[in-house]
Amino acid sequence: MSPDDQRTRPTIAEDLMLLLFQPDSGTIAGEGTLFYPLAGAVLADLSLGGHVTATPGKLGTLRLEAVSEAPPQDDILRSTWDYLASKPRGVQTVLAAVGPSLRQPVLDRLVARGDIRRRRRKTLGLFTSTILEDGGTGSRSALISAVRQVLVDGDEPTARVAALTALISATGALPQLDREIPWTSPVIARAKELENGNWGAGAAAEAVTRTVAATVVNSVAVAVTTPPKT
Repeated sequence: MSPDDQRTRPTIAEDLMLLLFQPDSGTIAGEGTLFYPLAGAVLADLSLGGHVTATPGKLGTLRLEAVSEAPPQDDILRSTWDYLASKPRGVQTVLAAVGPSLRQPVLDRLVARGDIRRRRRKTLGLFTSTILEDGGTGSRSALISAVRQVLVDGDEPTARVAALTALISATGALPQLDREIPWTSPVIARAKELENGNWGAGAAAEAVTRTVAATVVNSVAVAVTTPPKT
């Protein structure tokens, strides 16, 4: 992929947020813990692009390390790559550190692409608020179709779609997409396979990349289902 393609192609984080966007309500599914899957999407992107690698950590865990000769061109990916370039870090550490700052720039990109529109409205003629609407580009429908083909029709995914689908499953948001992707036992089972890195031969990716992606996805699943300590 050329540098220009890297700059213009949506990141996995952008695709993830667009899929989680609910056009009927103007909300984003899983908003309260959104920063975890967004950070996971960034790490998946970095892994699939060969920008990070993994080294064994304590107790069988993996630590992520930036590949010094392969910095990403994309600004959002580069920020996380720079964070890892200082020293190897555990996945959970990275999710917590980089996730909280991702929502706004990712949403801004979707708005800039026209996939989501911001519209200001007044309530009771006094209070102004901003609502989100579908941009009508067809991008979200295309993503839904790609995920549905994998989960419902049994198609083998590309590595990118496999990682994206696994992340959606890890957020626990698949039931909220039930009108578009039926929430059935076979779908649940297939989604769990993808979470574990069982992507099939069609998802051309090295075994280490799948391992990293599966570790990231499972870390996201733990993070979004574990109540914060008080």
